[in-house]
Amino acid sequence: MQVERTRLYRVRAVADELDVSVATIYRAVESGVLRAIRLGTGKGAVRIWGHAIEDYLAACESAAVTRADHDQQDQCEAVSAGGAA
Repeated sequence: MQVERTRLYRVRAVADELDVSVATIYRAVESGVLRAIRLGTGKGAVRIWGHAIEDYLAACESAAVTRADHDQQDQCEAVSAGGAA
């Protein structure tokens, strides 16, 4: 996925690009694996910085390749378990 590091992305756009469900992205955000911000009051609108998407993908790739960080791998697999909807 090509992202602009300084751009804010909507959850739906990230989910579409990664071919996963919106719920999968929200789980990643809620678990802290994928950093995001809330805009507005109350529930607010969730937005994800491009650099946070890159960091998340790099962490998932690294966990899959090296299996050195079992916690990170487990988190990425758990978040991805929702699959595409």
